[in-house]
Amino acid sequence: MKTSGIILPPRVTPGVTEAGCDEAGRGCLAGPVVAAAVILPEGFALPGLTDSKKLSEARREELRAVIEHEAVAWAIAMCSPAEIDEMNILQASITAMHRALDALTVAPEAVAVDGNRFRQWREVPYSTQVKGDGRFAHIAAASILAKTERDRLMNRLHADYPQYGWDGNKGYPTAAHRAAIAAHGTTPHHRMTFRLT
Repeated sequence: MKTSGIILPPRVTPGVTEAGCDEAGRGCLAGPVVAAAVILPEGFALPGLTDSKKLSEARREELRAVIEHEAVAWAIAMCSPAEIDEMNILQASITAMHRALDALTVAPEAVAVDGNRFRQWREVPYSTQVKGDGRFAHIAAASILAKTERDRLMNRLHADYPQYGWDGNKGYPTAAHRAAIAAHGTTPHHRMTFRLT
């Protein structure tokens, strides 16, 4: 497995059981928003672990296997397109992160979230980290789990709706995806509050 020499710190606050959180699919026209929460062991070091958007699909899958094996705890959750339409994409993204945190088998003492917006989860202190998926290993790991899980789901949905090209665009607003919506209409997996065409 190829690696780069960069090694991200495993958490924002050393010595604390801290979960990193990130989501995938906020800007998509179809499919759920998927979030992950990851707690890594103290001293965790995985060369090449970084923001999932900077990695190839094959590399993300390689890293996912390592993360799942070595993490203290990890969990993935989502909000459906209907939930996104009901509560808006920001609130749905945060709700998906809360669900992932709820599903962890180890209770975190702190939470670090990619970006600059979050909503208090239980009574646990949190920090928001702009570009955190490229700065901290647990957030990068969460970004990889969320991205790979969502891509797998969109690949499965593509089998039922091949005309939208979800195996390639993963539900993002490409010109071809918008043209397919204009030609074939929407599916139950499209977000009706988004500009679709």
